[in-house]
Amino acid sequence: MSDFFTNLGNFYTSYQHLLNIVFIMLGALVIRLILLRSVDRVVKRIVTGVKKKHDAEDTQSIMTSPVAAVRVVQRTRTMGSVLSNLITWVVVVFAFIMILGELQFQVTAIVASAGVLGAALGFGAQNVIKDMLNGLFMVVEDQLGVGDVVDLGPATGVVEAVGIRVTTLRDVNGTLWFVRNGEILRVGNMSQGWARVIIDLAVPYDTDVDAVQATMLETASAMTSSPKWRSRVIEKPEIWGLESISAEALVIRLVVKTRTNAKDDVARELRIQLKRALDEMGVHLPSLNSIVLTGFEGATSVTGARPPRTRPVPVAETPGPDGAPENGSGGTPPAGTSPRAPRGRNR
Repeated sequence: MSDFFTNLGNFYTSYQHLLNIVFIMLGALVIRLILLRSVDRVVKRIVTGVKKKHDAEDTQSIMTSPVAAVRVVQRTRTMGSVLSNLITWVVVVFAFIMILGELQFQVTAIVASAGVLGAALGFGAQNVIKDMLNGLFMVVEDQLGVGDVVDLGPATGVVEAVGIRVTTLRDVNGTLWFVRNGEILRVGNMSQGWARVIIDLAVPYDTDVDAVQATMLETASAMTSSPKWRSRVIEKPEIWGLESISAEALVIRLVVKTRTNAKDDVARELRIQLKRALDEMGVHLPSLNSIVLTGFEGATSVTGARPPRTRPVPVAETPGPDGAPENGSGGTPPAGTSPRAPRGRNR
């Protein structure tokens, strides 16, 4: 037994530096794994506690809960992501310094002697430090979180990860954007608090404005009071009145305050209901000379909206010269094809 320990000591003496490097690397991996597991466990416990408190099966169900619960989940996951990145960086840097020490490199002497190289690295590291500090401040100040729909200037989409140096978000087209934290000058968060649906409805100039406003408010109130939409609306609909007057049309504005994740769903259904109500009144929308398309409002669609199931809208048939419906104008489609509703939104 004594010979075994003697041989083991001789082996360690012969390969001391190599074994120390291996031990440092293994120790760094173990420490990193333990810390990451601890952070992940804390995040899961907080998220699970919020779900149990609000009797929700998943995170999407919490969206119908008070806003504070949603922010707790998103903020916890964001802090977990940032801490995981920070742990990795710190462990790697300390392990690297210890390995240099085992290789007989004098780290302080190298840094002191390489003045020109150090100055160049210092100028280059300014952007890295700026990215790290800006990312930490955004998380601490709760400017954004994982799952938020944000407009960062260079890109707009859902935040998938907030790192020490880079924030990752995915836009409505599925493109994954990597935005440096130091380049983010302003954050437009569309997932905090509440959202507002704004519908500007153009009607002919000779229309009875009071009757149209009353019908619009009655239709919106009936829709938002239904069980299907009641949980998505925060306040009662409001008519803000006549927004503009022109030779072509009168524009009446209707607004509804909703939850952030339900804005697009409420807006689409409300437009359908208003269209049907105006048809019953015999009010036909005027033909406008110009159409202004904006994409900012549609940015919230990247959250993966889950609208209620609706029935397909029947397509009107246009009679041909001989009285039979024409396939190209809304009649029965040819075999092997199916009618498609045009995509887009009327504003």
